[in-house]
Amino acid sequence: MAAQINPSILSADFARLADEAKAVEGADWLHVDVMDNHFVPNLTLGVPVVESLARATDTPLDCHLMIEAPDRWAPQYVEAGAGSVTFHVEAAAAPVRLAREIRAKGARASMALKPATPIEPYEDLLPELDMLLIMTVEPGFGGQAFLDIMLPKIRRTRELISKHGLELWLQVDGGVSASTIERCADAGADVFVAGSAVYGANDPAEAVRALRTQAEATTAKASWACDH
Repeated sequence: MAAQINPSILSADFARLADEAKAVEGADWLHVDVMDNHFVPNLTLGVPVVESLARATDTPLDCHLMIEAPDRWAPQYVEAGAGSVTFHVEAAAAPVRLAREIRAKGARASMALKPATPIEPYEDLLPELDMLLIMTVEPGFGGQAFLDIMLPKIRRTRELISKHGLELWLQVDGGVSASTIERCADAGADVFVAGSAVYGANDPAEAVRALRTQAEATTAKASWACDH
């Protein structure tokens, strides 16, 4: 099973976003963190920047909305050019309706869970999604240390996905690097957001390739993948 690497532009140079997107053209997706200084204590970018970025790169955009009222705003990010839109279940008023609206507009629908949010209450929602994001740090800032205590949650989520026979991507975001990606892959993740591990490297494109190689080698031996 192929691992996907999504470099996070939160760690890129915001003054050179078009160039930074080109620097990781071998990536599967470009992860775009949208923060509103309400749901999380940080402010990043919005719809106009996503529109510009979509025109500047052929790499599909994976927009992670760390915002209040995603029911109102998420569809606009599809219209802006995002190929995948992630909303936080803690902020969504009607997550099933929102996921269906994102899909109806032509993007992949994804739901994110903060570290303290359990997966089990949302088991019945999984068929409505194309991807589930398990945050492995508290959302809001890049460069945080990976939370190992999230590994059991990743495993439980992968078990639920397998239980229902779903083709659901399982993404992890936060502290993903060469020293943590194998643990995530072994636990069941197959989509990896990496910020400083990519953009802090001398060669971001090579960093993407190296992370993918690590993840795929681990996945090939992982019990969850062998049972799939």
